[in-house]
Amino acid sequence: MFEMFDHTTTDWIYVDHSSIYNWLFYSFLSIGLSFFTISVAKNKSIITNNILLIIAAVFSYWFLGKSTTILIQVLISILLISQWWSRFKDWVFLIYPITGVIFTTFFGILLSSSGEQIWHVFIGPSGTISVLTFYAVLKRSRKKEIISA
Repeated sequence: MFEMFDHTTTDWIYVDHSSIYNWLFYSFLSIGLSFFTISVAKNKSIITNNILLIIAAVFSYWFLGKSTTILIQVLISILLISQWWSRFKDWVFLIYPITGVIFTTFFGILLSSSGEQIWHVFIGPSGTISVLTFYAVLKRSRKKEIISA
């Protein structure tokens, strides 16, 4: 939602800039990914580290720049992937790092470096596929749970 608000200020053309809406977008993305991790984590240090990473991501945007925030999100994503893989061990989950991390980063780099707006069209669907992966893994785990019960 905040990404869309930001685009209304730039006439729906991607502009690599810092803004309150961009900050909110990156902050809530960090919080959401961390909550996904915390939801399956059993280790208190993983939970504590995620909370610290949320704080770091939220404050780093203004003090250290968007690049640092993205780097922190990479760390959050690594924790997320390791915790979800540990919990579910479902090969479908491999779609998340491919679409949610590799593809969105690749298209984002192409967009930022070239300025060609067409690359922005691919970022949203890649992110959507990654979110649907979480749903698929949870749905499949529920079926496995019912079958084994």
